[in-house]
Amino acid sequence: MTDFELTTRRGKWAAYLDYLWRDHAYLRLAFQNAHWISDEFVRSNQPWPHQLRAWKARGIRTVINLRGGFDASFHALEKDACARLGLKLVNFTLTSRDAPDRVQVAAAKALFETLDYPVLVHCKSGADRASLMSALYVHFRQGGDIPTAMRQLDLRYLHLKHGRTGILDYVFERYLTDNPAGGSTFTEWVESPAYDPAAIKAAYQARPKRSLLADLLPRE
Repeated sequence: MTDFELTTRRGKWAAYLDYLWRDHAYLRLAFQNAHWISDEFVRSNQPWPHQLRAWKARGIRTVINLRGGFDASFHALEKDACARLGLKLVNFTLTSRDAPDRVQVAAAKALFETLDYPVLVHCKSGADRASLMSALYVHFRQGGDIPTAMRQLDLRYLHLKHGRTGILDYVFERYLTDNPAGGSTFTEWVESPAYDPAAIKAAYQARPKRSLLADLLPRE
């Protein structure tokens, strides 16, 4: 279903029912997987509209949607809620099972310098794409080194390293392997020919240690 109509009661019911079941939003009513990374940056799973109201009350000014999904019920409800609450909604699409390309990394770095903080960043579960974006935030905005940034990719955030989503960890691992003495900054490495997202994904897929459970869980 696309183009959810929120101006009528019937349209709102259709959007909420789709959101509740197709987007598994019932799982997020009592569990937000929310973690403050700093006093200006909080990561979470997909928020309900009433949760956005609560975040607004806690000072959040900007919401970053990492999911895309512009024809989905979750995006229609989020867009409507942000408009009503006076929150700025930024769409910054990432994937959880591919290495980010150069444009995405550069765009994330630039975005952190232009946001109206405090911000809430979310994907669906708050586990993978939110982990990647949080790691980039720690590195680019806070100046943390890559090992420090990688702490955002952790089981405590429900991120699983041994399935297809582990490619996000592998990107940073490859940087540390290619630059054992810190010869290039992370930005310089990403901008160089050494950074090939397709080759990195192929190399990661060839590794023997994988988790079937991690791949079977819904991570959209």
